[in-house]
Amino acid sequence: MAKPIETSRLGSASDSRQARTMALKVLYELDSVDHPLDQIKDRYFEDEGVSKEIVFITVGLIEGVLENKIIIDTTISEFAPAWPVSQLGIIERNVLRMAIYELMLWQLSPPKVVINEWVELAKMYGGESSFKFINGVLGSVFESDKINT
Repeated sequence: MAKPIETSRLGSASDSRQARTMALKVLYELDSVDHPLDQIKDRYFEDEGVSKEIVFITVGLIEGVLENKIIIDTTISEFAPAWPVSQLGIIERNVLRMAIYELMLWQLSPPKVVINEWVELAKMYGGESSFKFINGVLGSVFESDKINT
């Protein structure tokens, strides 16, 4: 298992939201059209308005998910057994992957904050009832012995 990236804080709420959104978009593109990761990241990060802190958080999420995909996908399968990971929508799959990475491995933000942020992003980018599914899975992970609260 890869060691989580260490930082003293995840930044402001708006920085964290922007980083999570950017990471979701990068993983969505990687998952849907399989462009080279470096090419995708370069395109998203070339905007001069993106701070180093946001890039740091975004890269941490992306790399953490990719390095721990087997563990994360096994966790998704455990808590959503009726929904094979490969059959989840791209948004739902990647929201769950990043949220579970944050909950189980990165653990830089309080679990309830992580769950709330990813549920909100599922409302913005996912299907009509995606946020309910995401909330249910993440709530079950939170209540399990998989994370330290």
